[in-house]
Amino acid sequence: MDAAALTSRFPATQDLAGKDMPTFRVAGTDLLAVVSALRDEQGFDLLADLCGLELQGRPVRFGVVIHLLSTTHKEYVRLHVDAVNDRVPSVSALHPGANWHEREAFDMFGIVFEGHPDPRRILMWDSYPYHPLRKDFPLAGIEVPFPAADVAEVTGQKVEPAPMMGGPFVSHGGKLSEGEPSALDQSWTEEKPKA
Repeated sequence: MDAAALTSRFPATQDLAGKDMPTFRVAGTDLLAVVSALRDEQGFDLLADLCGLELQGRPVRFGVVIHLLSTTHKEYVRLHVDAVNDRVPSVSALHPGANWHEREAFDMFGIVFEGHPDPRRILMWDSYPYHPLRKDFPLAGIEVPFPAADVAEVTGQKVEPAPMMGGPFVSHGGKLSEGEPSALDQSWTEEKPKA
């Protein structure tokens, strides 16, 4: 990995001196050029991961972390990109494997990937009004009708509240070990055999 070549070519790129792999903060305006240069000139030919994150105590609330792998040199590089106004350029044209990763980051955090070929939600239904991995989203979830009205029309089902309001985890309070979220017992929803 030629870090000096990268930072001299892209002056807005900061070397963060990562402990486990080369790590850089890249400006969103340079992201496509940096990823392209890393792929074409330094051999980082595989997008291993792309995820959203919420940043605390920073002027930009959301960001994206990208891990690229050089399959020839067996080396990773990590890129941090701030989501200015909750937006980041899509890298799916350079690495098609980013497609579903970007859709998940949009779905869970609300980060918009500009230029994405299919910017739909991937885990939640299209009309779901929230982004569940944001820190202001309550652990117990928010009650919303499920299935969504558009799904109910297709399936002919009656629209009812979701059986696990916002997720399968509940916080029980108490000591730290007892206060960790645990699976909510939903056995009451199963039909019991008659005695």
